[in-house]
Amino acid sequence: MPALAASALLLAAGCSSAPAPTASPSASAARQADTPDSSDDRALAVAAAPADTATAAARPGSSAGEAHRTKLSVASYDKKTRRAVISSNVGTGGGSSSPAPSTSPSSSPTRSAPSPSTSQTPGTAVGDVIASAPAPGAPQGLLAKVTKVIGETEQGTEVQTEPARLNALLGDDTAKGSVPVDPAAFDIDKLLPGVDVSWSSTGDVHVGPEGATVPLGSLRLDVRAELPTVARGSASADASVEGFVQVAPQVDFRYGGEGTDTAPASAYLGVSGDWTSGWSLKGRAGASATPTRIPFATLHADPVLQVGPVPVVVNLDLTCYVEISGDGKITVDVEQSLEGDFKAGGTFGLGQGWTPVSSSDMTSTPVHTSVTTAGSAKAALGAEASVGLYGSVGVVADLAPYVRGEGTATVTGTDEVFEADGTWALYGGVDLTGTLRLQLTIFGTPVFGKDIPLGALHREWKLAGSSP
Repeated sequence: MPALAASALLLAAGCSSAPAPTASPSASAARQADTPDSSDDRALAVAAAPADTATAAARPGSSAGEAHRTKLSVASYDKKTRRAVISSNVGTGGGSSSPAPSTSPSSSPTRSAPSPSTSQTPGTAVGDVIASAPAPGAPQGLLAKVTKVIGETEQGTEVQTEPARLNALLGDDTAKGSVPVDPAAFDIDKLLPGVDVSWSSTGDVHVGPEGATVPLGSLRLDVRAELPTVARGSASADASVEGFVQVAPQVDFRYGGEGTDTAPASAYLGVSGDWTSGWSLKGRAGASATPTRIPFATLHADPVLQVGPVPVVVNLDLTCYVEISGDGKITVDVEQSLEGDFKAGGTFGLGQGWTPVSSSDMTSTPVHTSVTTAGSAKAALGAEASVGLYGSVGVVADLAPYVRGEGTATVTGTDEVFEADGTWALYGGVDLTGTLRLQLTIFGTPVFGKDIPLGALHREWKLAGSSP
């Protein structure tokens, strides 16, 4: 269950440590993604954006084309037509103000005939590229280019837009940073009744189950779930899983300046984090050669990174799940604690294009172990995370820490003292899989023809077992 999470996954106290050199075949790519650029001393700062972060705009090709903060905000946006209403906050202090509540993303604002450019909202013109934090009709942020000024409305200037790319705003600047995600910022949907959520952030502490302790900046999920059992009256107890995962995910972002043909020299987007968990698997689960996945919670957050003057909206989704497979013949009673970290993302370089990054360093300790009768079973408590920018998913990663048992007789044991009759073994492990999506071209990189697999990272270690 050391789920990402996530989310997040996919992010504050307890950021992930550098993975061990042997953690994964792509560890070298991960180190490359973390290598400082020679221009780091001139890099734009990357930090969590303030609540009233301003909209940024640029006019590529003009004498004043660099990105800058504006006194504009997105009053509404219609995703189907890609029409937006841009309002001016002149006189309100310069930050993004709350849009007028009467404006609906899909409504047709009352507008006059098209006005000449001199009467348009200051700074709104064809060719402008606008970056906005979440706004009405654009809950995952907006990065768009103005293609037509339609006219004035009561809320501001209505414009037609098309998707834009980050390099249009960041240009030849460089930026690099990792930003924690406030655990209280996640919207959480509990999919099973036995799920409790706890978190701790500055000025906000929520404790779910009694006795749960959560370090500052961490998110904890406690779960109790019944698993499918063998039909026709198994003599064993009902199969169940119970435990918790505690995570502190963060978003990792890098932009390396312009390279050639307007593509950036380098880029990176990913999610990483640390976790601690403890969980138990008991009973005789139902037979299934194909793993049965039972989601128990989904989480979503839209943290905003302040990259120089530009608000970069990151979309982070996590689905935590229980997964069970086996032959339906074995009964297990296993408790274990786990600690570790993970990193998943994609890195871009002019020479090699997009390259996946995936690593995980995790260790586990068996607390109690019992394997009864012959057979095999495998159970995972993991999470699938997706991370993207402005509503475009760029990276999907599935982290599945698991326990696997197999035996030919009866074995019981506690604290490394076992009684056994036959052969048996118990293993801990972690699988990390995923893909890089086409939408990573939002950085301004060349389009690639299909999704790129992250590659399967598989690590397994023996927890306990009989002698060979």
